[in-house]
Amino acid sequence: CRTRLLLLTLNQTGIHVTPTVDISLHQHCNNPLLSRLQSQEIIRRTIWWENNKKIEAHNAKHRDSNHTFKMAMNHFGDWVSDGIIVIDKIHKICLLQYMLWISQAGDRLTGYVTEVKYQGPCSSCWAFSVTGSLEGQLFKKTGKLISLSEQNLVDCSRGYGSNGCNGGWPSQAYQYIKDNRGIEATATYPYIHSTCNYDGSNKVTSISGFKVLPFGNEAALAKAVAEIGPIAVVIDASLASFQFYSSGVYYDVECKSNKYNHAVLVVGYGVQGGQNYWNVKNSWGVFWGNNGYIRMAKDRNNHCAIASYPMYPEI
Repeated sequence: CRTRLLLLTLNQTGIHVTPTVDISLHQHCNNPLLSRLQSQEIIRRTIWWENNKKIEAHNAKHRDSNHTFKMAMNHFGDWVSDGIIVIDKIHKICLLQYMLWISQAGDRLTGYVTEVKYQGPCSSCWAFSVTGSLEGQLFKKTGKLISLSEQNLVDCSRGYGSNGCNGGWPSQAYQYIKDNRGIEATATYPYIHSTCNYDGSNKVTSISGFKVLPFGNEAALAKAVAEIGPIAVVIDASLASFQFYSSGVYYDVECKSNKYNHAVLVVGYGVQGGQNYWNVKNSWGVFWGNNGYIRMAKDRNNHCAIASYPMYPEI
């Protein structure tokens, strides 16, 4: 989720959008979450058009059984890949209050997981993976499921090496929570750009430390998910196939096991169509993926680096 500005010089000659695509693009651009400056219209149209072609080409191969997952247009249609590279970085109120219900306990740990959240145009994925893992541990200990404050981490953990909306690492946030002896809830410290204003009287919980699982060991990760709860991980999410994932078990030969640019939360695992998968909660809103989740290939040589740096807090 580390972002950078994309500068494009476009030759408008020869760019044509078919009526069907143009109508879909018009609907896409009217989404209030996706408003952009009028001057960016040509760039947005071109990026959206190219992404739509990639999606259609991939799904055509999926129908021929060459792929285990499908792609679909979403609210990143006029963004490019390489993480999620945004045109404008305006940090707004980005928390979307949605609750998802999945009945299959093995697929997702029932009760341990809060609603899917939306990080918006802020490279704060690391904070969402940390709060997600801590929310699970807090529920395990107290039986209370409380949404914890990502903004608390974004604003206050810079002294630990994180860079707010310009990226960070889960271990930095865990260390901050330990040393700070607490973290607030979203209710008292909402997801709105600010300077650090932590109030200890609003503390929800603290941690005694955190653990990092063995590098690349998917068996250890599975054991931890089953016995401990949701686990924060860092992955390679730089491909368009990930950006527009829709359903199925995500496996792309181009996804690297030694590249880390996004942090997510592993909440369970299972089998679909003979394919082992990790059930992963993202922080890109319920409009992305399968209601905000993705099933990523499991036991396939640490695909997308999912088992490279798994971490969880200790309360």
